[in-house]
Amino acid sequence: MTTAAEAPQRFDLVLPTLYPMQRAALYDPARYVVIEASTKSGKTVGALHWIVAQSASEQTARDWWWIAPTYRQAGIAMRRLTRGVRADHIITNLSERTVTWRHNGARIVFVSAEDPENMYGEEVHGSVVDEFTRCRPETWPALRSTLTFSRGPVRFIGNVRGRKNWGYQLARKAESGEPDFAYHRITAHDAVAAGVLEAEEIEGAQRDLAAFPGMFEQLYLAEAADDEGNPFGIEAINAAVGPCSSDPPTAWGWDLAKSVDWTVGVGLDAGGTMCRYERFQRPWDQTTTAIASLVGKTPATIDSTGVGDPIVEALQRKLGRNVEGEHFTQSGKQKLMEGLAVAIHERAITLRDDPVLLNELRSFEYEYARNGVKYSAPSGMHDDVVMALALAVKRWSKPIKTWTVD
Repeated sequence: MTTAAEAPQRFDLVLPTLYPMQRAALYDPARYVVIEASTKSGKTVGALHWIVAQSASEQTARDWWWIAPTYRQAGIAMRRLTRGVRADHIITNLSERTVTWRHNGARIVFVSAEDPENMYGEEVHGSVVDEFTRCRPETWPALRSTLTFSRGPVRFIGNVRGRKNWGYQLARKAESGEPDFAYHRITAHDAVAAGVLEAEEIEGAQRDLAAFPGMFEQLYLAEAADDEGNPFGIEAINAAVGPCSSDPPTAWGWDLAKSVDWTVGVGLDAGGTMCRYERFQRPWDQTTTAIASLVGKTPATIDSTGVGDPIVEALQRKLGRNVEGEHFTQSGKQKLMEGLAVAIHERAITLRDDPVLLNELRSFEYEYARNGVKYSAPSGMHDDVVMALALAVKRWSKPIKTWTVD
């Protein structure tokens, strides 16, 4: 036990020592930190450490929330906190589920996410969302509204529970570098290395859970199970990852930005290895200039849907007929995705080890509709890199013919 550097200065608050990965995750300077962690790896202890240190160091009486999927789970955290802090430092109200610091009046309120509608209207200075992948999807919008005035921080902690849930999508946004977000993963092996768990226990859990595909990976390795609905296959995606190429591209694919999306360009060399990768948000005139400079005489297929049509026309005037447009329709998108899926499964292409690219591929979904198969990213997520890669594969797999301006 040591006195944490983050502890308040008005009295001696003794907090448990966190192992390096715990501290790096919980005390990351980002406003929103998403932590996918193994069961029993110390994520709850670390989050209690953080919220106690933050609230105890307040200069005014403000509320901090500990949100859990149910009141029972919120009560577990409350009991752990009250057992770990000296009784003369706090005032505990069991009926209201609050712990109030005597020296500054700041409160930690233990909240259930069973009905997120009850969370609106409050003003909160910061929060922990415990087992966030098990909370209702409406939890995050409700919490976010309470933080608007305070601009308070949040720590999301929990196990991985498949791919088709808001928590998984939030984690992928954080891992992809979303502004104000940070992402951390703590596995059982990390906890073993830190002396928190025993290696023999983890080996036993792996044997015991062998009959439940994906369960050990989710609970102990923080790896999502391969949900149905991904057209590429998680194992096939992982197997296609390899070193980037320094050779020049023989084909480009470009997906153009729409409002909050990204303009993305993917270049493949003659062997199908990713050798160029561009991702940016710029005004249309700058986008056109950048693409023209990067593509040159290399064959390129560019999204011409909507606002993309005049961009493609401008590029064709500059670069010639080696630039072709692709207008996205449901049937056309289906053929693009099927072509990309074949290329990934057959290892015809080699993917860059990039979190944005891999997260988009792993999260991509399909569903059967009356008029065909619908392919898309989950609600709230991007598919710009997937589309650019699919366009590059289409162009790369065609007979290559370079055109010049007449």
